[in-house]
Amino acid sequence: MRELSIFPLHTVLFPGTPLPLHIFEPRYRLMIHDAIQHNTPFGVVLIKQGVEALGPLPEPHLVGCTANIAKVEHLPDGRMNLLAIGEERFRILTLDRSGPFLRAKVEILPMEEPQTLSVTREVKHLRPWIRAYLKILKEVASETLPLEMFTLPHDSLPLLYIAASLLQIPLIEKQDLLEAETSAHLLSKLKRLYRREVTLLWHLHTSSEAKAKHTFRLN
Repeated sequence: MRELSIFPLHTVLFPGTPLPLHIFEPRYRLMIHDAIQHNTPFGVVLIKQGVEALGPLPEPHLVGCTANIAKVEHLPDGRMNLLAIGEERFRILTLDRSGPFLRAKVEILPMEEPQTLSVTREVKHLRPWIRAYLKILKEVASETLPLEMFTLPHDSLPLLYIAASLLQIPLIEKQDLLEAETSAHLLSKLKRLYRREVTLLWHLHTSSEAKAKHTFRLN
């Protein structure tokens, strides 16, 4: 068991993935200053109910990810831009709402069976789905998720977490991925989601092309 400062956000952070943040609220400036001063991580959790900023402390989901601060840019008015990197999953055991920001006692949730032989074999089949997804997403939605700018991890679990972070899906579905108990469960969920999303985007892309051609003929 350990204690963490909790940063509830409308995002899901996965281990090994980056999280850029703009810190402007006094309570979270205080939280980040504390993390920097003591060289400690903070916990990122998806908001279950409530708002990110300028309101009462929200209700978070119970499973989140620790975030280590990799880079900080201090702005003249006290605001900060920072880059944090996800490290470990955790589960909230108790929440303390007595301070300006949430604090929690948590248990770390290491992934079980991180690299079984079957997962290692099956992960190879996920790679082309990731590339196909990013390619069609860029064409359909003009999303800038340039896979060519970084190398997918060789190890299975880091690759699975990168794959989960890349998906442009509802946050509650991403939360379900974060909460997967084993790498085999996570891989199974990712395969289903990538097949679904590639199929949906492909249909959207082909129907848009057909509509564009029809409009061109009419003109």
